[in-house]
Amino acid sequence: MTKNILSFIKECVKQERILWTYHVNMRLSQRSITSFNVINSIDSFEIIEEYPDDKYLQSYLIYAKDSDFVFHLVVAVDETNNCITVVTAYKPTLEKWGNDFKTRRRR
Repeated sequence: MTKNILSFIKECVKQERILWTYHVNMRLSQRSITSFNVINSIDSFEIIEEYPDDKYLQSYLIYAKDSDFVFHLVVAVDETNNCITVVTAYKPTLEKWGNDFKTRRRR
């Protein structure tokens, strides 16, 4: 695995080596998140959770912020094919996340 996975993710976005799943395309539209938001927020990306045993590829929950608009992305990393897949995107809520939208609330 790449030593700095966040840099790999950002580089894939910068170079448009992104696969958008059917699921995420539906969710982006339903949740008023655009691919422009994703690309425009690249400098704010932070990995807030890791899913090393995800179904197909190692995945990461990414905090992203475009101006004052905060959202989360789940990104699968495919180093073999030198790309990422955006699996889903959503707007975090204070019901489930702390005020920073980076810390999951305990139930």
